[in-house]
Amino acid sequence: MFDDNTAHSLDSATTEVVERPADSSEGSTLHSIPPQPTTTSQPQDEKQPGTSDDFAAALENFTTESKEAVSEDHVLKGTVLKLTPTHVVVDIGAKSEGMLPIAEVLDHEGNPKFQPGDEIDVMRNKGETEEGYVNLSHQKAQRLRAWDEIEKSYNENKPITARVVERIKGGLTVDILGAQAFLPGSQADLRPVRNLDVLKGQPLEVAVIKLNKKRGNIVVSRKQILEQEQNEKKSKTLEHLEEGGVLTGVVKNLTEYGAFVDLGGIDGLLHITDMSWGRLTHPRDLVNVGDQIQVKVLKFDKDKQRVSLGFKQLTPDPWLDASHRYPVGAHVSGRVISVTDYGAFVELEQGIEGLVHVSEMTWSKRMKHPSKLVNVDDQVECVVLNVNPQERRISLGMRQLAPNPWDALHDKYPVGANVEGRVRNLTDFGAFIEIEDGIDGLVHVSNLSWTKRVKHPSEVLKKGDRVKAVVLAIEPDKRRLSLGVKQLQPDVWETFFEQHHVGDILHGKVLRVASFGAFVELADGVEGLCHNSEAVDGNGQPVHLEPGHEHDFKIIKMNQDEKKVGLSVRAVGEEASRKEVEAYKHPASSTGGSTIGELVSWKRAGNENS
Repeated sequence: MFDDNTAHSLDSATTEVVERPADSSEGSTLHSIPPQPTTTSQPQDEKQPGTSDDFAAALENFTTESKEAVSEDHVLKGTVLKLTPTHVVVDIGAKSEGMLPIAEVLDHEGNPKFQPGDEIDVMRNKGETEEGYVNLSHQKAQRLRAWDEIEKSYNENKPITARVVERIKGGLTVDILGAQAFLPGSQADLRPVRNLDVLKGQPLEVAVIKLNKKRGNIVVSRKQILEQEQNEKKSKTLEHLEEGGVLTGVVKNLTEYGAFVDLGGIDGLLHITDMSWGRLTHPRDLVNVGDQIQVKVLKFDKDKQRVSLGFKQLTPDPWLDASHRYPVGAHVSGRVISVTDYGAFVELEQGIEGLVHVSEMTWSKRMKHPSKLVNVDDQVECVVLNVNPQERRISLGMRQLAPNPWDALHDKYPVGANVEGRVRNLTDFGAFIEIEDGIDGLVHVSNLSWTKRVKHPSEVLKKGDRVKAVVLAIEPDKRRLSLGVKQLQPDVWETFFEQHHVGDILHGKVLRVASFGAFVELADGVEGLCHNSEAVDGNGQPVHLEPGHEHDFKIIKMNQDEKKVGLSVRAVGEEASRKEVEAYKHPASSTGGSTIGELVSWKRAGNENS
């Protein structure tokens, strides 16, 4: 029992400790306790309400609750009072409010997760702020509350949901029920992820693979969950996977040679040659990543678990009856899908393509490249030239749709007709003359001149010159037209052979000398050969034939076909001797013949000149 003085002192102290102003902004779990009047009329062995024992108990309870309210080892329930740009003010039921960094309550988009009046879990950190607020942490409370769930997930090997917060060195920081965990980059997916930033803000199912409560370290793996899911799908897929079966899959990856299709835990290769009956330059021409497609199992290796797939096998092969649907001579239309140096490929239908060779595009020989005539995606008309279903080839032609100018060439330009054209090209063997669009004729180098030995057509003609020529021959099937320029002039050789014969003596000029003889000009454009054995005088002495010198020669050989003339100096002397003898045997009459003296004088004069 307290005496009156002691009770009065305790009452005053308790009132001072417990009472709080009604308008205080600080929260409290106890109401103000009014002071109780002291009395001595109660029995000493009974405890009445409002006695000293009650105040002592209330004080002890308040002190205990206040200590527990600010303990660093317990999660406290607080109420958000105010948000500032840097902190959150929280009522935790103590003398002073608490304060925590606002960064701890921001979501992945940077917005606060709490507003004034919301309840929040917090834990006390050591010390107080400069303003006298209790130093609090929301993340610490979240981590403590989340730890049980994380430990349960770890012990039971069950997935748990985490949200990616940010990218850090080596991986990602993820949030699990408010606790921060580390997701290594190598564990983010089944295959390496080039850009981890794309996962930011996404919820992921992960497995806890490492846990250290003392240090507060948590390591998680998404790859482990995906592998488990993949293995489950794979087991189900393998139960009904067999060759010839038709499955639905998702295009997972594209390469130059095909596409990998996820059949459900196991990937199959859809080769580019099995995608379409037609031609594909790249798998993306038919499918894209993420497309869901039906495929046929062509081959399945159970030991290596390799699956070969086909897409075109789901439809009949269009080449089986191509020869019936595209008979030779039929007119067809299609779309140009490719242009090469040797022609253009035309798609007649899905899986059926034909080649228009460059030689079958136009009757003209001037086209240098198919792209000058057609482009990709052009719609063109063609004629079927040949069909080979075994080799999956169709030959097409475009020029067949227009009249062949070579078929009417005989009527338009008969042999012997004079034509005029432009020199389009020069070669070592002749010149090509264009007489009309698509019709070129060849003037062989041997048909350029009767008289000159032309080694190259550039000696006579230039590209772009307009020349006249004579049609020599026409071969429409080979598209050949032979022309001649020299035929416009008389043949000097023909005239020479008509006017001269073997035995004639001609005066000629030495043009050039060779080791075997000398070439002599007998007329303009006509040459003869005097062999060394024939270059001697009447006495058998060699006659020196030098270029530029003129002599008398006797024709001893003639070949009109080969245009060859054989000459002799010796035969000229022999002819003179024979005449002398004849004149001696048969002297001329006084009326008109020569006397013997005249013949002797003529011979003497000839010897002096030689």
